[in-house]
Order: sequence, then C-alpha cells, then structure tokens
Amino acid sequence: MTNSFLFTSESVTEGHPDKICDQISDAFLDEFLRQDPDSRVAIETLVTTDFVAVVGEVTSKANFDKKAQEELVRKTIREIGYNNKDLMFDTDSCEITLRLHAQSPDISQGVSATGEKEQGAGDQGLMFGYATNETEELMPMPILLSQKLAQELAKVRKNNVLPWVRPDGKTQVSVKYENDKPTKIETIVVAVQHAPEISKEEITKEMIDKVIKPVLGNLWNDEIKIHINPTGKFVIGGPHGDAGLTGRKIIVDTYGGFGRHGGGAFSGKDPSKVDRSASYMCRYIAKNIVAAELAERCEVQLAYVIGVAEPVSLYVNTFGTNKIPEKDIEELVRKNFDMKPSEIISHLDLKRPIYRKTAANGPFGRNEPEFNWEKTDKVDVLKQSAGL
Repeated sequence: MTNSFLFTSESVTEGHPDKICDQISDAFLDEFLRQDPDSRVAIETLVTTDFVAVVGEVTSKANFDKKAQEELVRKTIREIGYNNKDLMFDTDSCEITLRLHAQSPDISQGVSATGEKEQGAGDQGLMFGYATNETEELMPMPILLSQKLAQELAKVRKNNVLPWVRPDGKTQVSVKYENDKPTKIETIVVAVQHAPEISKEEITKEMIDKVIKPVLGNLWNDEIKIHINPTGKFVIGGPHGDAGLTGRKIIVDTYGGFGRHGGGAFSGKDPSKVDRSASYMCRYIAKNIVAAELAERCEVQLAYVIGVAEPVSLYVNTFGTNKIPEKDIEELVRKNFDMKPSEIISHLDLKRPIYRKTAANGPFGRNEPEFNWEKTDKVDVLKQSAGL
C-alpha cells in the first residue's frame, strides 16, 4: 500500500524583519570573535519602524565601543538593502539603542575550563540534527527549495534583474511524498515586497520566469500550483510592516519542520552555547551517517546539562532505513564523534567570524567553505567500522 502525503516548508528572505535581527546579532558575534575568539556572546536584536535595539550579555577582550557597534548595525542594514527612506526603515535614519553588559559569573564558572576541569555546556537543553538522501545536499526537499527561492529573490533584487523587488519576502514549497520519497512539487507560494507601481500580473509573470523556473530547473512542470502575493499586493513590508526579533525563525533555520527542533535559536550565540554548536554537531553526525549509506534518513539528538562536558544522552533514529542495527550506528557515533562542547568547537573550528553568513538562508544544506558541519569527512571511517 502506497503511503502518500504532502509536506510543506517555508523560508524568508534576508530582508524579513526577523532575519534582519538574526543578521545584526550574528554580525556582532562575528566582530567579537574576530577580535577575541574566546568571547562569550549572547545578543538579541529587535527592529520596528526606523528603530533598532541591540541587547544582551558579552564578555570579551575586543575593542568594540558603542560608536563602532552603531556603525556595524547600519552597515548590516545597508548590505541587506534597506537604504531607501520610502521603506520607513533606513540605514541612515533609523534610531539605534544599544544595551550590552557582561555575562553572569554564575554561568561563566560552570562553562569555562579551569585547571583540570573541562569546559562544560553553556546551558541545559536538547538539540537535533537531521539528514536525508532525498536531495544531493542531504536535506529535505521542501526546505531546500524554499531556501533557494528566498536566495533567488535577493539575487534578482541586488543584481537589478527585477529592480522593483524590495527586501522583505517569504517562500513556501509543498512536496508530494510517496513511501517517504518526494515525487512531485505540488504548490509554491511566494510573497515578495514590491514597489507600488508594479501590477500583480507583471509580478506573477516575472516571479515565475526569473525566480521559480530558474530555481526548479528540471523539477518545473506546468501542473504546479503557483500563488504569488495572494493578498493582491505587498508594498508595506520590512520592520515598518511587522516588528522583528532574533530567534523567531528556528524552523526556517533548520529542516523546515521535517526534522525535530530542540527549541533553542542560533543567532547571536557564541559556540559555547550548545543550542548552536551541538545542533551543528548533530547535523554533522546525521549527514555523515546518511552519506556513508548506513541509513537513508537519520535524526540525531544530544542533550546537555549546564557546566557538564559529556552529553547526558545520545539518540539516533533512522526511521527504519538503517542498513545495520541502530544500536551499532549509535556505537559508531560514540566511537568516532567527540560530543563534548570543547571538542565540538575545536573539530568544527567554531571560534571564527563565520556566523552572519548562517543567519540568512540557513546554516544547513549549503556548500560554503566555512560550514565545516556540512563536510562528509567521516564517511570512510564509518563505512570501515561498519564493515561496508
């Protein structure tokens, strides 16, 4: 009997209010790490009409005063594309409030390595990673295509291919699955902020011709249901249309709902926070398991206690697609992946200023040279250990 279902995932553009916040928070993190790789950073950003607030806790040796911080906020906003006063959120005119203070010593004493004491996890919590062989990137097809559509919206805007496109936007892709394999794209939704003089008919035609078809390639077919700006227009957008906050797009930032999420956001957090580093590690483990053909799908969970180095649990789920017993896969993970926070940070080289790039279009499924968690460099050792 055929198991048939539709699954939908969404993404947002780099000019979406929440993503502006993620990018500002990670731009701060990158600057602190650039000057002091041992910086401890937990930064949140809020945006609304011509206003930005950056708050949080930082312990760092970096020389990064308020003037430089304000300049970084404006630079980030400018690079995203908010340099037009008509948008009611403008890099030159927006008001900026900064409220940063030192990290609590109560947290620091449990996290920092001292003498013979290993670096502990920066917080308690649970993290997940996921991989599937349904795409070349080992990502679920709905979120992968949603992310690529969002990237293409930014590309046609910044390259002046479609100069009427404005920074805010959302994408959504529904895929039909049969027996857990994607068989066709059912529906695509694109909400694109635009200049007021462009007609809905022109927007629809240009979105199909210049964004959707180039992204889909040979996956395109005329039966796909297309919805472009279903309300009729999308002129008011960005922070003027909707306030934004760091960390509100955690499903966009992971697997589009296909893999589970532990609940912790990534942006603005240095790698001592396992919300971020252990989630990257879980993806790295799951991806190598699938790339080694030990399973067709894999989800990995880790859980930690604040101040303790070893994870309190490891869980591997292959959804019945495993080629060897799951308990053997779990033992291979324990043998070949060190999951202590300090070892994760070292192995994935996470004390670098690489994070703003992760804050739009997701950290997973992208072949970026800095994204070490996307490497499949454990495939051979996993295959040999498994006797494959």
